[in-house]
Amino acid sequence: MRVRLFAAALAASAALSCGAANATDLEVTHWWTSGGEAAAVAEFAKAFDATGNHWVDGAIAGAGDTARPIMISRITGGDPMGATQFNHGRQAEELVESGLMRDLTDVATKEKWKDVIRPASLLDECTVDGKVYCIPVNIHSWQWLWLSNKAFEKAGVAVPTNWDEFVAAAPALEKAGIIPLAVGKESWQTSGAFNVLIPAIAGKDIYLKVYKDKDATVAAGPEIAKVFKAADDARKMSAKSNVQSWNQATNLVITGAAGGQIMGDWAQGEFQVAGQVAGKDYTCLPGLGVNALISTGGDSFYFPKLKDPEKSKAQEVLASVMLSPATQVAFNLKKGSVPVRGDVDLAAANDCMKKGLEILDKGNTIPETNQLMTEDSNTQINDLFAEFFATPSMTPEDAQKRYVDIIASAQ
Repeated sequence: MRVRLFAAALAASAALSCGAANATDLEVTHWWTSGGEAAAVAEFAKAFDATGNHWVDGAIAGAGDTARPIMISRITGGDPMGATQFNHGRQAEELVESGLMRDLTDVATKEKWKDVIRPASLLDECTVDGKVYCIPVNIHSWQWLWLSNKAFEKAGVAVPTNWDEFVAAAPALEKAGIIPLAVGKESWQTSGAFNVLIPAIAGKDIYLKVYKDKDATVAAGPEIAKVFKAADDARKMSAKSNVQSWNQATNLVITGAAGGQIMGDWAQGEFQVAGQVAGKDYTCLPGLGVNALISTGGDSFYFPKLKDPEKSKAQEVLASVMLSPATQVAFNLKKGSVPVRGDVDLAAANDCMKKGLEILDKGNTIPETNQLMTEDSNTQINDLFAEFFATPSMTPEDAQKRYVDIIASAQ
């Protein structure tokens, strides 16, 4: 496996060197600004710069909810960047339909993306009317509960193995002066936690009926009512979590100030930067320890149409770099995500990443809400849960009624 990886990397480097003759600067916009994220994106920049081109970093502070409107405004306003990040799914759908994104089919065909990208659905989501418009670079799953072993030791209780045990341990954590659940104030964090609770508590089929089929009757049913009860528990457990960003919430877990956090596997990058070891300093529970699923969310890069032929050529080089075997391994090990290539060596993966790989290999996956619903529908859900977590007087029953209305009109 290592020999194949090395040979593939050499072949990719040889192919990329052909593009260095007309080396140029290329601005790449993204929202990767935390410590772990910055370390990961630096691997992309290093690999691209090695071709003789130059990565111009266009990092936008804040999460995707902050960055995407800025990116979209630039593209539609005639000031496109060379490449830009979006999540897997439908976030760039209107830009593609408006003819503002570059067709990458020739590159995808030449480099046989269809043969190496897995699951195949990721490339399918980049494909419109038979043409490829983006390159998936990782698989990120939301379906994790991250626990501080130090916090539970201080509280005198065993590290939980599932969500129910975690909820039961909350009083002991609070007595020890520890916040049970760390949640930042950004709306996507609270809605993300709820969307993790659905497949864990209600199951995969219910999750798909609500978000894929847009079944409002199921959304109004008893299984989702159980999820809202769990969300109410999460709200109470996170009441003293007075931080804004997701990585600040992760830091509460890293320092032992909080017992746990529901967050995607990008949190691993923060644990890694802090020098913490999976299984020793922190514990990870896929599917909240209840239902071992992972979601196939993550990040893709789109390439806006440019008038400059040299920059257009550099776009092709960057696309090749991002999917090359060596870069896939280097980037994803630091990002905490799983490579989209199924032919790379991940012997260096930590315990948590190995858990994710095992689940992926078994096919126990679900699509992210970004992959199933429009940005407008997801924004409505974000707004609902931001209000729910910030308003203790809003009952789970009232929140569920509003949720049902959103699902009923969702696209």
